[in-house]
Amino acid sequence: MKNELTARKVEMTQIFREDGTVVPVTVLKVEDTTLLQSGDVVTVIGTSKGKGFAGVVKRWSFAGGPKTHGQSDRHRAPGSIGGGTDPGKVWRGQRMAGRMGGARVTVKNLDVIEVRENEILLRGAVPGARHSIVKVVYNVKSAEEGVENAS
Repeated sequence: MKNELTARKVEMTQIFREDGTVVPVTVLKVEDTTLLQSGDVVTVIGTSKGKGFAGVVKRWSFAGGPKTHGQSDRHRAPGSIGGGTDPGKVWRGQRMAGRMGGARVTVKNLDVIEVRENEILLRGAVPGARHSIVKVVYNVKSAEEGVENAS
């Protein structure tokens, strides 16, 4: 696509405006900043941080079992995963323990707060760890279109 550029995530920080408000921003290092300007709305595509093998409590926010009433080793177990004779199988897509994170994530409608020489500052969080490569897609929706669609 012509309306995208590759960037490297540097860090998250804060900008303090003159009126005292704090803006959380993510700093991205790019080769060419002439295509973007302050006030633009962009979409960022990246790979989320990998969390490794996670149980159902961490991965899917399951409640786990009770601590008492004879439960000695069922505190973080998933519980039942399906019926017995009918349907006689585990349904596809059943939420279970497994690898978490490390997936492609798209974050839309991030505001460009400031454009520096080789950096752009985006309001909010961008997927991935520090120094990871992300794709910035611009001209998806201009700031004026976003205001018009909101009203």
